[in-house]
Amino acid sequence: MSKSEKEILSMKRMFDIVASLVGLVFLWPLLAVIVVLIKIEMPGPIFFVQKRVGRKGKLFTIYKFRTMTLGHGGSTVSVKGESRITPLGAKLRKYKLDELPELWNVLIGDMSFVGPRPDMPEYYDLLKGEEQKILELRPGITGTASLKYANEEELLSTVPDPVKYNKEIIWPDKVKINLDYYYNNTFLGDIRIIFQTVFR
Repeated sequence: MSKSEKEILSMKRMFDIVASLVGLVFLWPLLAVIVVLIKIEMPGPIFFVQKRVGRKGKLFTIYKFRTMTLGHGGSTVSVKGESRITPLGAKLRKYKLDELPELWNVLIGDMSFVGPRPDMPEYYDLLKGEEQKILELRPGITGTASLKYANEEELLSTVPDPVKYNKEIIWPDKVKINLDYYYNNTFLGDIRIIFQTVFR
């Protein structure tokens, strides 16, 4: 790793720590309201907790607000309008509010604000050769692939086999986008992606 690459990583990590801490402090009233709404509308756990693949291929625990019914037994691919997604959950997902607890993942170093979205281990087992360079990055709350597929759930709802379409079309395209990000990411580029995510 070159000196400039190390400097970018250092700046990025410092930004992640400061911004996630500020976000948690200033957004706590909103977080508290969402917690109360989930307890009222969706009896059961407040958080969705799952193992995802992080930097260097290490597993970590991701935290999100729960948006689905308990014991639904569905696939790992989510489609807009599914019965397992509750009415409150649909609103949280629409505005990405279910991902706010990931600020904690960013603060403790499991994730970054910008990077490839963390997926299930079975997807990363599909990475071959150069594609595995993606695992050198911290996974992100948002990223270039996330921006392109911001309407992923709506897109999947229009195809006959969402799981197959995701595996054969969307996932390979995300890998290409994330590999391009690996080679071309900059600190200012990350700031631009964050603004595009917020104001899209």
